[in-house]
Amino acid sequence: GFLEQKRRELHNPIADRWVAQLNRYLPEKHEGKVLDAGCGAGFFSILLSRMGYEVTGIDLTPGMIEGAEKLAREENAVCRFETGDAMKTGFPDGSFDVVVSRNLTWTLPDPEQAYREWLRVLKPGGLLLNFDANYGLDNAADLADVPKNHTHMQLGMSTLQENEAIKETLPINGYARPAWDLEILRRLGVGEFRIDTSAGKQIYICEDEFYNPAPVFALCVRKPPE
Repeated sequence: GFLEQKRRELHNPIADRWVAQLNRYLPEKHEGKVLDAGCGAGFFSILLSRMGYEVTGIDLTPGMIEGAEKLAREENAVCRFETGDAMKTGFPDGSFDVVVSRNLTWTLPDPEQAYREWLRVLKPGGLLLNFDANYGLDNAADLADVPKNHTHMQLGMSTLQENEAIKETLPINGYARPAWDLEILRRLGVGEFRIDTSAGKQIYICEDEFYNPAPVFALCVRKPPE
């Protein structure tokens, strides 16, 4: 299942490639509080905890939080996990030094609200780091270039078609990204950002079970200092 896949992913060279990506944006000194928004089974949370951060992971799905807690225990990673909404976290203003997110914004009903919320819970000068892709433009019917042991293949076509139907109702998926994200963040007052549209190519270098054919981008913005 999904948890087993994340367990394997943590012990695969791909985990090191993700750490290298994170290190391109994070300060050299790994300290402070990180919010992993939409943490899923805790992959990023565990990596960041190993790096030395104090990590809180939130996910809307209680089952994911249970899985993340289990995985973190197995990995001896000290993380805090709680069920929560990435668009309305409930944390006080300025609670975190870093907010990270992976493969989440494209699924949200109101991604602009999520960006607003993440900037709110960041300390002034804090970093927001989002890895996502134009998944909405990547139709599941076109799976010819994906290896057979890829997780999507294991889902079966009926689930994928349901996912397609859901994707078409999500607001973000008609837009070119990350240009759309930048426009939103500019509007929210962010001036300093870095974008890498080739991040996926540096992470998914071989077509194994973790391969993701969608063009994953990295978007890093700094909340303006007060």
